[in-house]
Amino acid sequence: MAGKTSTAWPGGPILAAMPDDQPLSVRLLGAGVRGAREFGRATGFDRAVESAAEEAMVAAVESEAVERALSRVLDGPLVEDAVHGALESEAVKRALIEALDSEMVDEVWRRMLASDEAQRLVERIAEAPEIRAAISAQSVGFIEDIGHTVGNVTRRIDGAIESGARRATFRRRRIAPTERAGALTRLLAFGLDLLIVNLAFSGLAAIVALIGSFFSGTGNGLSGAALAFGGAVWIGLAALYMVVFWSLAGQTLGMRFFGIRLGVESRGLAPRKSVRRLAGLFLAALPFGLGFLGILFDERRRGWQDRLSGVDVLYEGNEPAAAPWATLETPEAAAGASSTAKAPGARGLRPHVSG
Repeated sequence: MAGKTSTAWPGGPILAAMPDDQPLSVRLLGAGVRGAREFGRATGFDRAVESAAEEAMVAAVESEAVERALSRVLDGPLVEDAVHGALESEAVKRALIEALDSEMVDEVWRRMLASDEAQRLVERIAEAPEIRAAISAQSVGFIEDIGHTVGNVTRRIDGAIESGARRATFRRRRIAPTERAGALTRLLAFGLDLLIVNLAFSGLAAIVALIGSFFSGTGNGLSGAALAFGGAVWIGLAALYMVVFWSLAGQTLGMRFFGIRLGVESRGLAPRKSVRRLAGLFLAALPFGLGFLGILFDERRRGWQDRLSGVDVLYEGNEPAAAPWATLETPEAAAGASSTAKAPGARGLRPHVSG
């Protein structure tokens, strides 16, 4: 019958599965392929071929040629471009955000922060000298900021006081700006220095009184000789405080708080000049403070202590220092800057003109 295939043919069952509209050659080829497949399965030949192919592929992948090819690919721009493309992909961003917001990440962070290793790390960081130095610098910087704020106010008042004093005595008012420190700022700095000396003396006196009462066993108060000795010690402590800070730093703690310093080229004033300045300070105070009037009427705002020591008192600049990481310099530029650095003096000062 037309369109039918006889089942008596050796490949009858196989050819019967083929569509009738295929050419005879195609049907014979398909029957051969299926027959070879069935034969391979029956004899295990297909598994042997797969195993041999697998071994050949593994050997090819482990070869030096493949390693060199992979190295060339990894060193080339293809991998970098693929990574950049993946990082810029919105799908990757969403996946990363979802992963960071997952409960698993929160649990990992909780366990990490609660671990003994994290506690030891925090303790080690807190005990680092750099951290302690940074905290101390922040505290000192906060106090200096307060001093600069107060100093800006006192500088304006310095000009107003000088202008009023000159107007009252019919003297010519100051026209050009000046960087010399005025009367109020210097008076407040001196008062703060006396307060520091008093605190130090009070602590020392309390210790001495405690030791004396322990050995004498009496609490009847101090005698006149003891009071005189205490006054002499106070004057000596104040004199030592002034001379030491003028000689070492060119400014006392009170002067630093209000942003003024001695106008010296070196770090501090010479000890001989510091002693002369201290003597001038006492001489200016003896005639009821008349020796300080030069701060109001002199063009350089100098009192007797300034004239005897040959040094002026100057305003310091209030601009905050830049952080070490704010600017980046090359090693050559940093070396050149350190070699040409000058001692702190009158540079960067903020001129002031009286009202």
